[in-house]
Amino acid sequence: ANSVLDPITGQSLEYRQLSQGPTKDKWIHGFANEIGRLAQGVGTRMPTGTDTIHFIQREQVPSDRKVTYGRIVATIRLQKAETHRVRLTVGGNLIDYFGDVSTPTADMTTAKILFNSVISTPGARFMCTDVKDFFLNTPMARYEYMRLPICILPQEIVEQYQLLPLVHDGWVYVEIRKGMYGLPQAGIIANQRLEKHLAKYGYKPTYLTPGLWRHESRPITFSLVVDDFGVKYVGDQHAQHLIKASDLYTVSSDWTGSLYCGLTLDWDYTNHTVDLSMPNYVATALHKFQHPPPSRRQHAPHQWTRPIYSARVQYAPTPDDKALLPAADIKRVQQVVGTLLYYARAVDSTMLVALNAISASQSKATENTAAAIVHLLDYAATHPDAILRYQRSDMVLHIHSHASYLSAPEARSRAGGHHFLSSRPADPTKAPSRQPTNNGSIHAECSVLRNVMGSAAEAEIGALYINSQTAEVFRTTLIEMGHPQPPTPVQTNNSTAYGIVNHPFANGDRVQWTCNSVGYGTDFGKTNYY
Repeated sequence: ANSVLDPITGQSLEYRQLSQGPTKDKWIHGFANEIGRLAQGVGTRMPTGTDTIHFIQREQVPSDRKVTYGRIVATIRLQKAETHRVRLTVGGNLIDYFGDVSTPTADMTTAKILFNSVISTPGARFMCTDVKDFFLNTPMARYEYMRLPICILPQEIVEQYQLLPLVHDGWVYVEIRKGMYGLPQAGIIANQRLEKHLAKYGYKPTYLTPGLWRHESRPITFSLVVDDFGVKYVGDQHAQHLIKASDLYTVSSDWTGSLYCGLTLDWDYTNHTVDLSMPNYVATALHKFQHPPPSRRQHAPHQWTRPIYSARVQYAPTPDDKALLPAADIKRVQQVVGTLLYYARAVDSTMLVALNAISASQSKATENTAAAIVHLLDYAATHPDAILRYQRSDMVLHIHSHASYLSAPEARSRAGGHHFLSSRPADPTKAPSRQPTNNGSIHAECSVLRNVMGSAAEAEIGALYINSQTAEVFRTTLIEMGHPQPPTPVQTNNSTAYGIVNHPFANGDRVQWTCNSVGYGTDFGKTNYY
């Protein structure tokens, strides 16, 4: 979303192109700042740096170590103090590091549950904090090495660090002494340092949910995504306590909590709602892929599979026998899927089925796949700015489960699910007066069942299993966030699946669920509970 695009072609521009374009002074200045930040400063505007890197002679590289490359990433980040951001990252695929590199970080669903928790907790507010140079300044026991072409380095860096005598075959060699973007171990060592520091102030990560932190006594919870904190707090003094506890770093705070992980958040604390959106994301994507506005508005993300009316059996779609696309077109298909997938998971789940179908065939994309891409982009152009709204609830997980029989290639079926937070379920021994209030989804299940199902009811049972299995993770997150969960209601619209799950067999046994769930289903318009 923050890549720099050519205003005419829509192509992503690299630093080499930007440093020769009309705004080259800004980009060269930004890259010089980045080198100075990593090294020992630049000019008088940055007297010191972080000592993350040191320029060395080629002969100083240990003989048993691989030398990797550096990659320059240019982005425009309007919410940052330095809008034209240039970051030097390490080619981590060439680094031989054999320790643990997995970094606990909050996923999209954890953040969405946290948003719901804010508007559902009396007096709660949301803020965002960003840790500057989070990966930097983290000492490493083992140094790493990379090289940079001398021709791409800003002239003021070349002069200040006297790099010309260090050049070897057009390259300058760098010793990396602290954590740096792109290093496989950078995330874990920075996270361990943060955890050790915040523990002094009573902040600890929860036991099971990655990236979710709580204070041992204060009403404050936050999700951590790399170096971005999404903070739920009750009382400004507690938020100030977290900021003060982060004194090991330079922290910038957004008290409006309006931007987190690429999501724009519109908080209405009076009416207890929050709207999630990603303005201009789709417009930027359409420009990037040079997709023209559709001549006719498209209101469906994918083609409709026409049923065979009056047939007793609906067969699976015929295999795609169209010609394969050229390699360049296959790459474009993969780029479209990758670009729209985050948007779909974040705010517009209506795209998920189309993306799921396209991604299943993207490695062997055909003319039909290309047509599906055009159809999806037409839909995106027709509905470019989706908004997902959450409203106050009892923070109880509910699930609507469904399956689509024989709708996927190779005679397979799809499982779907709408997971949302709503009111507490009614007493299962008494018929309720109304359904629980619907809410924006925290998760939209969209997957293809691995096995071939023998009937629609069998597919529905498979979908119930998948949704219940997925829900167990969300239940854990909710409990660790301070929202105890009753048995989770799971709704199905298939009377046979409902009967198998709810009713005893002849020998008196029941089907055992994988999570602590209460099921209810609509049987010909009537809601049944157990």
